[in-house]
Amino acid sequence: MLKVKIPILMYHSIELMPKSTVMRSLHVPTKRFKLQMWLLKILGYRGLSLRDLKPYLDGKKKGRVVGITFDDGYKNNLINALPILKNNNFTATCYIVSRRIGLENTWDLEHGITQSPLMSNDEIHEWIEKGMDIGAHTQTHADLQKIRPDDAIHEISKSKLDLEKAFNIKIVDFCYPYGKLTEDICSMVKDSGFDSATTMIRGRADLLSNHLQLPRIPITHHTLPHLFLLKILSNYEDKR
Repeated sequence: MLKVKIPILMYHSIELMPKSTVMRSLHVPTKRFKLQMWLLKILGYRGLSLRDLKPYLDGKKKGRVVGITFDDGYKNNLINALPILKNNNFTATCYIVSRRIGLENTWDLEHGITQSPLMSNDEIHEWIEKGMDIGAHTQTHADLQKIRPDDAIHEISKSKLDLEKAFNIKIVDFCYPYGKLTEDICSMVKDSGFDSATTMIRGRADLLSNHLQLPRIPITHHTLPHLFLLKILSNYEDKR
């Protein structure tokens, strides 16, 4: 039982971008995402949000499941990914930057990364109403290791409160911006009332995984079908 491996996929933007795009790897073309979800379906996997995945991570349910997550809350998650998820009867978690709703990924400006629109309040409501889930990604996408502890606590706890107030649902899932975390930061997340937190630590989760340090499998522009299958079906990511 303890050998059960559960892939949690990490996506950002679902959109075909020009070759000149800075950090083009963050953008998975819609057709490629559609193929990836089809591959999961024909292999007998069910794609689940973190909320739906928890019973499997706890060992309370068994089955071929994959967690599906989107970082940052891009509008193209709603426009391009949602119809594909619905068509396959999958659910997914989108991690929202609570004080950047309806704006762009401004935290990437200094790195010259292409600015893309983020979902508005109404669009996030639609995402939820269509059966998807959301989690918190801080208020401003702050690097929690670079700011004062008091500010880090504020970014974490207030992002949860912001989202709960705006969307009238309980927010229990968190994602560390840039994958930056320490044991102290993990404690802040736990004390703020989150049940899970995903990282950029590479690998598949299992029944012994710390729910506040869940590993994920990055899916990028360069994840062609053979590599996608390798990441899902083998220990390729577990060794990274």
